[in-house]
Amino acid sequence: MVDTFKAFIVEKADDRATYGIRDITKDDLPEREVIIRVDYSSVNYKDGLAITGKGPILKTFPIVPGVDYAGVVESSEAPELQPGQRVIVNGFEVGEKYWGGYAQYAGAKAGWVVPLPERFTTWQAMAIGTAGYTAMLCVMTLEEQKIRPGSGEILITGASGGVGSVAVAVLAKLGYRVIAASGRRESQDYLKSLGAAGFVSREELTGKVKPLNKVRWAGAVDVVGGVTLANVLSMIQYGGVVAATGLTGGGDLPATVYPFILRNVTLAGVDSVMCPKPRRIEAWRRLAEDLPGAAIEAVAHTIPLDGIPQAAEDIMANRVKGRLVIDVNA
Repeated sequence: MVDTFKAFIVEKADDRATYGIRDITKDDLPEREVIIRVDYSSVNYKDGLAITGKGPILKTFPIVPGVDYAGVVESSEAPELQPGQRVIVNGFEVGEKYWGGYAQYAGAKAGWVVPLPERFTTWQAMAIGTAGYTAMLCVMTLEEQKIRPGSGEILITGASGGVGSVAVAVLAKLGYRVIAASGRRESQDYLKSLGAAGFVSREELTGKVKPLNKVRWAGAVDVVGGVTLANVLSMIQYGGVVAATGLTGGGDLPATVYPFILRNVTLAGVDSVMCPKPRRIEAWRRLAEDLPGAAIEAVAHTIPLDGIPQAAEDIMANRVKGRLVIDVNA
């Protein structure tokens, strides 16, 4: 391991946060049960909140943000993780309370670390990232609730974002008819290439919420929350399911109980942060099996470590299509 390496660090003084790329050493890493040589990280919505200061994400200072990363085990005190093994880390408050992936090396607890499926390179792992892994958890939730390709159409809100893009690609590959909702009409060709069979405008889902609307979908993956989720619930068919995993449109839910008690609709929350390790491993196994290779290349592009501030601004302004992968060594 090198004596010093680069890290993007957020510090706080006089109630004001500052950030920049610094040279640090292994001894600066708070967690050192497993040392990982990081190849790539990514920019997620939560990272955007952290870097721009628009959300109370960071819980300690100084800190290396970055809620996910992929790389190679450099050293390990855990017998199940061997030097040279390719791995992924995300969740468990990494990049929030614990130092994250915006550095050339990272320290982790063994329980956070998931072996990378043989199919994926470390770049592909972060092209998928927390967003894609969360999307697969949503797909698994729909399946567990007995929503099948023959059940009816599946709506994906925020479809041009990271979670939405992977959800579209996976569900289409599994044979579902996928309807994509996005605020950007220019993304339609991109979403068609991933397998979207139809489109809904954002405006159709942001109007006044009715207790019940005309039935349109068998299920949905929602990353928006707020009024959008309330409207989606009002349009789900009898026995349908909504897998909810985001709040880019707000944390409130101005809905009624009518979809639940008159149409037997299920609202299933999907958490990716504290998800148990066996389910994480299964989600990555399913991604290796069910995410088309062409979709991985289509959903992501790469930026250097010093591109993080602008990327954070872009993701908060809804200017990001798909996934932003960070090459921490560039």
